[in-house]
Order: sequence, then C-alpha cells, then structure tokens
Amino acid sequence: AGMEGASRFLKRLWTLAQAHLAPAVLDKAALTAEQKNLRRKLHETIRKISDDYSRRHSYNTAVAACMELLNAVQKFEDHTPNGCAVSREAVEAMILLLAPITPHLCHGLWLALGHRTPVHQARWPLVDAAALVSDTVKLVVQVNGKLRSTIEAPASASNDEVLALALADENVKRFISGAVKKKIVVPGKLVNLVV
Repeated sequence: AGMEGASRFLKRLWTLAQAHLAPAVLDKAALTAEQKNLRRKLHETIRKISDDYSRRHSYNTAVAACMELLNAVQKFEDHTPNGCAVSREAVEAMILLLAPITPHLCHGLWLALGHRTPVHQARWPLVDAAALVSDTVKLVVQVNGKLRSTIEAPASASNDEVLALALADENVKRFISGAVKKKIVVPGKLVNLVV
C-alpha cells in the first residue's frame, strides 16, 4: 500500500510536468495575489526541504513537503503567461528537490522540460527572500481569553486598524455584550478583547 501511494504521487508529478513543457518567463513585478501565494508556498518548501536534507537528514518530511506543494500547484488554475511561469518555476523546483530521492525519474523530467545538463549537475533551488514576504497576516481574536475568530489583516496595518477589523468580525460581535474594557494587540499574532 505504501508503494501504491508513492507511485500515485510520482505519476501526478509526471503528469504535472508534462503540462508545463513550454518555457515561460516570470515577471515578478506583475504578480497577482494568488501567484504571490503560490510562490511563497514554493519558497517556504525550498527552505524547509533544504533544511531537511542538510541539517535534519529527514527525507520523509521532505517528500511530504513536496506532496503539499504538488497539491497547491494542481489547485492553482491561472493560465495567464505569468501564472504558467509561476507553475513552471514550482514544477522545476520540485524536480530538483526530489532528485536526490528519485534521480532517474527526475532526470527524465528535467530533460523533458528542455534542460541540457543532467539534473544532478543543476543548481540547487535558492530561496527568494522577497517571495517569503506576505502582504497579509492572520491574527487570532480572543474575547476574555477565549478564541472566537481569526482575521486577516494587511501586514502594514496599525494596531487601530487591526482592532477595527477584529471588532467588525461577526463572530467577535456575538461575544461582546457591552463596552470593551481592555483591548490588547500583539502585532502579527493576536487581538484580545476584555469585556
């Protein structure tokens, strides 16, 4: 059963790579929010797998991270030129990241994508620090110390703007009866309202 799961995953990777054989040029300045999200997922995966291989020697978690990335790429349905370029970037990175584990399959896919050098001579994918920066942050909203909601706020939002978003949330409104005595904002993490 374990072999069947691995085989299905590799077949999905093969099919995905075959759909991205055409070269595409990435325009980082014109990325949409969805394209930025996929690139963030890609570069988080590169960072994680690089650490898994080099420091932790944990190959099963590296494969699991590639499976998550493969799922994200398959759900990404942007067929614009830039969307195709983001998808291809992710496919190429997955092939390089899996090459130490499945060298023959990855070598065949690497050549199919139009590369002239063997996959084992290709440069390891580098993390793009700019891709890791998020435009929004998710914050936990508590009322009297109990989790009541999560909100998404712009990363550059001030504490007052975050409070306004938290107070406007429908789930939070249900638990506020009367005046809010204390408002605590931990930037990038949570909002706690004491009533």
